[in-house]
Amino acid sequence: MLNLALHSLSILLDMSDEFILSALAQVKYPGFSRDIVSFGLVSDATLDENGKATVKIELSGSDPTLPQTIKSNIEEVLLSQSTIGEVDVQMVVKSSKGETAGGTENGQSPTVEKVKKIVAIASGKGGVGKSTLAVNLACAFENLLASEGKDGQVGLMDCDVYGPSVPLLIGASGQPEGISENIIAPIESYGVKIMSMGLLVDEETPVVWRGPMVMKTIQQFSANVEWGELEMLFVDLPPGTGDAQLSLAQTLPLDGVILVTTPQKAAVDVARRGARMFEQVNVPILGVVENMSYLEDGDSGKKTYLFGKGGGAETAIALKTSFLGEIPLSQEVREGGDHGTPVVIANPENPASIAIRKIAKSLTEILPG
Repeated sequence: MLNLALHSLSILLDMSDEFILSALAQVKYPGFSRDIVSFGLVSDATLDENGKATVKIELSGSDPTLPQTIKSNIEEVLLSQSTIGEVDVQMVVKSSKGETAGGTENGQSPTVEKVKKIVAIASGKGGVGKSTLAVNLACAFENLLASEGKDGQVGLMDCDVYGPSVPLLIGASGQPEGISENIIAPIESYGVKIMSMGLLVDEETPVVWRGPMVMKTIQQFSANVEWGELEMLFVDLPPGTGDAQLSLAQTLPLDGVILVTTPQKAAVDVARRGARMFEQVNVPILGVVENMSYLEDGDSGKKTYLFGKGGGAETAIALKTSFLGEIPLSQEVREGGDHGTPVVIANPENPASIAIRKIAKSLTEILPG
């Protein structure tokens, strides 16, 4: 009889935990339509037999109002439930560099502890050349560091889980090898360390995952990949705003984000909306890059602005951030991506290569230290 009673109590407690998670799904992350459960912020949630709910929340960011706002919203939602009489919300807040508030616990993934700078490459919409820029920028930065005797200290994390194009663009192939339990080594190409879903699944296999699985993958790319000592880790985000972007901001100690756009109004508008999302999670906007700015005639030098003119610079002004530069249209950029040889490697004197190297140089001046 005692065993039966204990078993019944265990089932009831499990049901209670499911009940409290269901209730917490009503709490939205401030500024977003998604809830704190689907964003993976709830690390623990229990409801005991006395009606006391205990919730542990883990989040990152420097906004001092965010923890209290989320805590108040949780208390309001849970206390409105008839079966809950007491609520204990425990907030674990990590700073922008991964340390918990008060500095008593290091929340940073051990595999990125030796990474000095982490910069995300983002865009409001697809088709603006974000991944191509990420690959070429990583190679340009690697060449810049190599000239200073620091070769092999650049990484590129491909978080575009649904469309992982980085391996193709940079000529990376092969399966990453395990170096210890739950830790794998990145693939290296042109001196850049690469990790991508494209290296882990067959190229014909589509990735059909819901948001929580996407967030889990990004967390594993941080925690289970041995990045080693890096001066810079670039992170290629999927286009738009959503699970991956917020998960990254919660997982990695980002030093900032570069927004990629093209000159036309549609791309500029969504780039500005994307910037607002990063501002809400306290990730600095390092600058704006305008891609596909113009087509230059090789003989006359005449520039044709196929997609309009000045959209990137206007976006930077509106966001009160740096305009990092224009990258012209070039057939060699496309050919380099198709063949797995980034244009900054294939032809360093191509106008697009020169523009990308200038952006890499600008980054060293923008980022402190």
